[in-house]
Amino acid sequence: MVRAASGVLFARPSGFSNNGQDAWLGTARHPVKDTGARAASGWLSARAPADFSHIAVEQAGGYHLPVFPVEVAGWMEACAGKWIIDGTLGGGGHSELFLKAGAAVLGVDRDPEALAHARARLGGFGDRFATWEGNFSRLLEIPAIQHGQRADGLLLDLGVSSRQFDSAARGFSFMREGPLDMRMGPSSPHTAAEVVNAWSEADLARIFFEFGEEPKARRIAAAIVKQRATKPFETTTELAACIEAAVGRHGRTHPATRAFQAIRMAVNEELDSLAAALAAAPSVLKPGGRLLVITFHSLEDRMVKRFLRHRSTPFIDDPGWPEPRPNPDFQFQLLARKAIIPAAEETTRNPRARSAKLRVARLLDPTS
Repeated sequence: MVRAASGVLFARPSGFSNNGQDAWLGTARHPVKDTGARAASGWLSARAPADFSHIAVEQAGGYHLPVFPVEVAGWMEACAGKWIIDGTLGGGGHSELFLKAGAAVLGVDRDPEALAHARARLGGFGDRFATWEGNFSRLLEIPAIQHGQRADGLLLDLGVSSRQFDSAARGFSFMREGPLDMRMGPSSPHTAAEVVNAWSEADLARIFFEFGEEPKARRIAAAIVKQRATKPFETTTELAACIEAAVGRHGRTHPATRAFQAIRMAVNEELDSLAAALAAAPSVLKPGGRLLVITFHSLEDRMVKRFLRHRSTPFIDDPGWPEPRPNPDFQFQLLARKAIIPAAEETTRNPRARSAKLRVARLLDPTS
């Protein structure tokens, strides 16, 4: 079974919904579409324009530089006649590789801006490319899946796209002044401002420690609660300055880095979403279908590693058993036993790929 890293889910405040899933244990029920998503404010209120046809090819390609382009193309083995689900479409870089190889692609993303951009960029592939707006935790809600179609491949590229991170209006980065938003799409139930200004000191400390692995979590949480009592936080730079004043600055890494990461992960329910997507993968793929997952954070990679290790083990054992027993969750074959890391030339070209890891598995045929 897939176990959570200790204490992570308890870090959610009371009322923080996981859509009825026991996803962390790998037993998620089918995700239910969130009908209570709040009306988007800020950048989302304007929605992305429907026509991106004016974007130059150079601009389109520069939306986000995909990581592991060679490795993803090789392990996915996309070709004519195959149907690939890109669960994290983003700028469409990986999808373009699959389409150029002849496959049909369904691009999934919760960000309307990313979807509009990808439609403009990849529209030339005609009906071999389609999109679906939604969180990848809701893969089982895709109409084609509900009607019985199964994919030859599923790609999950986790984390924030360069376009989202570099946009001040999205509020992901403390390097640019912007609103405390951090939502990856309108379905995210909270903004960063709501988390920072409304969650208790204990809840803030827990997410900083668990999601951000921040050793000074309690000090940062206390400083935030003290300052917001005078004036609620509104911008990224206000929050970053508060954190820096509380813990000081040492070395090249900004002291707000881990806290901002933790807030983003809480806002977008990233670990719950990943757990739900992993649990859904065997029902989304056809026998022989390939699952590729790219992570950028140790908690994410740990979840994927444990999930695939358990699901690729034919027998399980316990000291109290007379002999090993068949694993009822045995479904995958690991195609790469260890995580794949970027080559030096890739990290030179794309420094944001430095922490990336790729894990690859193939769904087994239950009848064989």
